[in-house]
Amino acid sequence: MTTDLARYQDPLTIQRVLHGARTIAVVGLSGNELRASYFVAYYLKRHGYRVIPVNPRETEILGETSYPTLRDVPEPIDIVNVFRAPDALPEIARDTVAIGASALWCQFGVINDEGNRIAEDGGVTVVVDRCLKIEHARYVGRMHWLGFNTQRITSVRTGLQ
Repeated sequence: MTTDLARYQDPLTIQRVLHGARTIAVVGLSGNELRASYFVAYYLKRHGYRVIPVNPRETEILGETSYPTLRDVPEPIDIVNVFRAPDALPEIARDTVAIGASALWCQFGVINDEGNRIAEDGGVTVVVDRCLKIEHARYVGRMHWLGFNTQRITSVRTGLQ
């Protein structure tokens, strides 16, 4: 397990990755609407990102063609968002470097030192143990305690006890 996760969770790096991306490949995206990967991909798509499913068990998710591997995706990818077990990360990191993606984003619990090192050695920015949806909401101003977009961030809840 990574001893220094903080180096992969830098707020400025996260903001740079989010603001510099248009296309996100979601590795392990499920077609099941109740799965976290589906919810995150749906959110990202609703907020203007091009979402590309990568799942060999699916042919289409969210109206998009699903590809068996990252190397099969026929267009450039900015962020590779990973919803897979940590032991799958080294191979995914190799593919991320091979396709020239700029960032490897590992969701909560996807922590693998070897995968992080492979991506970093290949010049890829790495974010670990963070949710892409939550970080997008945090830095783009769409987070509210009930999930509504109030256009402001505050801890003051007038009239509520």
